[in-house]
Amino acid sequence: MKRIIFALVALGAWTMQAMAQKKYGEIKADTAKVRYIQNMERAEPYIYDCPFRKNIILVNEEVTTHVVMPENIKLVDISTNKIIGNQCADNIVRIKPAGRMYNNEMAGTITVIGERHMAQFDVVYTSGPAKANSVYPISIEEMNPYKNPDVLMPESQMANYAWAIYGSGKKFHNIHSAAYGIKAVVNNIYTINDYFFIDFSLYNKTKIKYDIDELRIKLTDKKEAKATNSQTIELSPVYSLNSAKSFKKAYRNVIVINKLTFPNEKVLRLEISENQISGRVINIPIEYEDVLNADCFDEKFLNLLPFKMK
Repeated sequence: MKRIIFALVALGAWTMQAMAQKKYGEIKADTAKVRYIQNMERAEPYIYDCPFRKNIILVNEEVTTHVVMPENIKLVDISTNKIIGNQCADNIVRIKPAGRMYNNEMAGTITVIGERHMAQFDVVYTSGPAKANSVYPISIEEMNPYKNPDVLMPESQMANYAWAIYGSGKKFHNIHSAAYGIKAVVNNIYTINDYFFIDFSLYNKTKIKYDIDELRIKLTDKKEAKATNSQTIELSPVYSLNSAKSFKKAYRNVIVINKLTFPNEKVLRLEISENQISGRVINIPIEYEDVLNADCFDEKFLNLLPFKMK
């Protein structure tokens, strides 16, 4: 009798094992390896203690996490479809888990590549929405520099120089023009590395506000009307400090262009046009000798800034 019972138990166990193998054999293996960070609150306190947290971003499906880089973002790579996201601003990418996951589960990695630096983070799911990072600012210590031949100077660094020039005193007094009640003057021209920083102002003496349509930079012949082979080359600003589109009395801006040389027969013109069909157009001519008199920027001016864009 005991032998019969033992045989029945063995037969039942074998049948259940065969059924389990058939059932779970149909499940495809997950190609993404799942990692868990165990005992996070004690063994790895750096994840929850901000001063010690390194390269970990906590996410939850109820929280949108915004990763902010100190410079413009060129590329974002997300290693797995467990994380979704997009770039919502020049230097901000937002991410979120695709769905609910296990607490402390490793969701994947995210690589953020900027103008001159890159950073990589592990993305870890947390079941507590209050523990997830809603904003994660990337610090300088978390970024690794790389050589980008297309970017000679990050935009954040251009902004620092432009703000310092904006707050400096006027050194040029001979470059100016006036038309339609608008006076235009060039305050400063600085050369920094491979760029020219041109600081200019507009003054409106009329009671009609000036609506700026566009700012154009042209390299033209001095005697364009008499030239038989007149040629105009339009240049694109690399950076513009002031994004205001209208002003009532005064306007000041610092624009950045690539460093260039040109013959004495040509002149560099800043053309500011108004946002109307018959709008006012202001031209500021800059002679080559004025460009040659551009000052080299003194780094001590940066110490006078109340803030710096990192």
